[in-house]
Amino acid sequence: MAFERIAVPGGALLFDPRLAGDDPAVLFDRARWQRLGALEQARGGRGSISFIDAGARQYVLRRYLRGGLVAKLSRERYVWLGEERTRAFRELRLLGRLLDLGLPVPPPVAARYVRHGLTYSAELVTERLPRTRSLAETWLRGEATPADWEAVGRCLRLFHDRGVQHADLNANNVMLGEAGQVWLLDFDRGRVREPGSWHRRPLERLARSLAKISRGRPQAPEASACQARIVAAHDDKGSAPQAR
Repeated sequence: MAFERIAVPGGALLFDPRLAGDDPAVLFDRARWQRLGALEQARGGRGSISFIDAGARQYVLRRYLRGGLVAKLSRERYVWLGEERTRAFRELRLLGRLLDLGLPVPPPVAARYVRHGLTYSAELVTERLPRTRSLAETWLRGEATPADWEAVGRCLRLFHDRGVQHADLNANNVMLGEAGQVWLLDFDRGRVREPGSWHRRPLERLARSLAKISRGRPQAPEASACQARIVAAHDDKGSAPQAR
């Protein structure tokens, strides 16, 4: 996937000209979309995610925000280490690479950074996946089926067989479609590496996510049983799907 670069005040913007429209900088203008009534704030995500209704296309605009103790010092500033090491540019390029491999990820549209002296802030735009819900939402509604859990496991195996490591796999960035499709979101700090024993770490992170979400929610199905289906499907080499 080929991206184009333009300079913007204080920084730069990288974009796919096929998806970003004639003026990709407009995608990052939250005030404009708000005035048009075309901006919707997503639930969760620490307020970092917004949905844009641009008519013919639907986008997801995500601001990179820190979590944990570091956020008390600076919630949205990162140390400047060069353009190609900005979080947004790295994730945009990685998503483009994964899409070229035929892996189920949202199409990357544009990334922008703005420098603030020795730090920078950044945002990413992807296409919004139509008619999908997160695994977390589907599960808490009691609507996740055994086939869904197995599809998640097969999807993860597809990524792992190609050496793709997700840095923060959780039930909120696994998306389910109406026809049993599975997509993965949020590849910030993700990477491609040689397949190996690290495969277990994303599975363990997902298990912790399910356990955390179900805590105090008696209506949620047993997390360990759901995770067992994911792991079994992931480890069954004969059931691994083929990339598109």
